[in-house]
Amino acid sequence: MRVSRLISLVLLLQSGGSRTAAELAEQLEVSERTIYRDVLALSAAGVPVYAEQGRAGGYRLLDGYRTRLNGLSRAEAEALFLSGLPGPARDMGLGEALAAAELKVAAALPRPLREAAAQNRQRFHLDAPGWFRDPEPPPGLSALARAVWEDRTVELTYAGRGGEVIRTAEPLGLVLKNAVWYLVARPQETTLRSSHTAEPGRRDSGRGRAGPVGAEPRTYRVDRVRSVTVTDERFERDDAFDLASFWARRAAEFERAMLAETVTVRLSPAGLRSLRWAVEAVAYREAVDGAGPPDADGWVTVALPAESVPVAYSQLLALGPEVEAVAPAELRALLAAAAERTAALYRR
Repeated sequence: MRVSRLISLVLLLQSGGSRTAAELAEQLEVSERTIYRDVLALSAAGVPVYAEQGRAGGYRLLDGYRTRLNGLSRAEAEALFLSGLPGPARDMGLGEALAAAELKVAAALPRPLREAAAQNRQRFHLDAPGWFRDPEPPPGLSALARAVWEDRTVELTYAGRGGEVIRTAEPLGLVLKNAVWYLVARPQETTLRSSHTAEPGRRDSGRGRAGPVGAEPRTYRVDRVRSVTVTDERFERDDAFDLASFWARRAAEFERAMLAETVTVRLSPAGLRSLRWAVEAVAYREAVDGAGPPDADGWVTVALPAESVPVAYSQLLALGPEVEAVAPAELRALLAAAAERTAALYRR
């Protein structure tokens, strides 16, 4: 939003030196024309920004000028980056720090910007969780958030596929996806608490404590964490690790790994339009990209990735007569039987 961009522009100029409109536009990912408008808005709001002419010129602040963003604690400054997500910030135990930070920032801003911030709040609200979701955050979330902020090792009791395990891990970040919290952490060692078979991908063999798992981070659902102990041990964070890139890569790998089958179907024009709402996004994209040319009736044949034949059956039922299963025969038989049962209901 514009208010956030104006604050970023002031802070960039406050860091010292002169910056051209092109440099500011690149750093803020906007056009140079937008920078010109923002500079005029800052000047109108009383911020002493001026332009230096010449080959080495650019925009700079009057010497000695500083914004009055004073008195922020570390927790408040960290929470400020989550100001667009009040619900998740509150879930992580940062609600009070966020409220205090917002009050201090509002008091430090020039009046036009302060009013603009209030207007944004009146006009926009993000309600991230889906419908019919449990509003209560997982019990261990606030402790994990503190460990992530402070780079402290944690000991987790985690309910995995093979039973409960105790893991020592380095928490690198938290991700909120579709109202579910995930912990991205680098495991150090694991102890099995049950005699069940270890979950797939585990390096421990059920014989007690395992050695270091390695440097590759793993993902854990926070609602499966039964207990959290934040230790006094700090770990060194890898500066090359990028949480957003890691999550995007793993999410794509997970989605594609789930689609282990491929089914062949024919779709009417209406069926092709509705397919995006019936299957996973990655499956829809692959199907559409590989679709053959329409036949004389406008129907197209596609190879559709699916988790399994039963899952494909449940998804394609939503398309009714706008889809015909071609292969495998099992899927064709399931849809044919469903159509016969449906027709029998309406013949009564």
